Amino acid sequence: MGEFELIRQIFMPLAGQSGSAALLLGPGDDCAIQRVPPGQDLVFSIDTLVEGIHFPHHYDAEKLGWRALAVAVSDLAAMGADPRCFTLALTLPEARREWLEAFARGLGSAAGVFGIVLAGGDTTRGPLTLSLQVHGTVPAGTALLRSGAQAGDLVCVSGTVGDAGLALTYLDDPDPSADAAAVLKRYHFPMPRLELGRRLRGFASAAIDVSDGLLADLGHILQASGVGARIDGALVPLSEALCRLSDHGRLRAAVTAGDDYELAVTIPEHRWRALADDVREQLTVVGSVTTEQGLVIINGDDVQGATGFDHFGDV
Repeated sequence: MGEFELIRQIFMPLAGQSGSAALLLGPGDDCAIQRVPPGQDLVFSIDTLVEGIHFPHHYDAEKLGWRALAVAVSDLAAMGADPRCFTLALTLPEARREWLEAFARGLGSAAGVFGIVLAGGDTTRGPLTLSLQVHGTVPAGTALLRSGAQAGDLVCVSGTVGDAGLALTYLDDPDPSADAAAVLKRYHFPMPRLELGRRLRGFASAAIDVSDGLLADLGHILQASGVGARIDGALVPLSEALCRLSDHGRLRAAVTAGDDYELAVTIPEHRWRALADDVREQLTVVGSVTTEQGLVIINGDDVQGATGFDHFGDV
């Protein structure tokens, strides 16, 4: 299948599956055209996933389609943005129709759930690599940043952390237990916290998605804000499945493993009390922001000195 036929048959249907008033022109021209409504700021981000680094060799194509888009859209959630459109640059060793159709199914399913449409992209030959750029909008001046944390703010994390990292142990298990299947689902089908991010606008002082591990990503907030934090390891939220599957060293693994795509946020106490109950229920307070720079962890001796994933370093 040639490049242009590949685009026409496999990816063009994704451009209009849910419609978008913001996308005036999708694939087919030299550029897409996006309209940003008055009073809105455009936010955008790009993620690259490489076979053997970000996902296993011979990984299921349909799962990869979902996962690739979820990873990228999670950055919009961290900014409190509404998804609008995305582009895809796809490098393929070969253009196998069966693989491409499965990949497009996963990509299309995720796009429908996240409310985002394909605006265009590119294909080329080479080692399997995916680059996705996502665009979203926020009311002007309301985007959640990493740089707003202040001393006294509460440090919170959504959901639970560590499941996706533990899932790597079970990727080749042909008959996983119910608990193993639960953590595998977190790895294969991450769910960006889009609605939570939107509802934290005006409440959170800083935010980031947990992609490289809670400690590493929280560290990005602290560095950008010029502050420190004190975290209680006993408060870090872990799933029941993870606790049953893992015992020794599970806290260290949970706070250094990436791929959870939860949100780590800081919230002033007075704003925390003003949050709706159903928003607070999605968050766990794990510590507080301090004036002294650096990250102090109590009730977590095995975590001392741990960091997180770094493409050019070691955990």
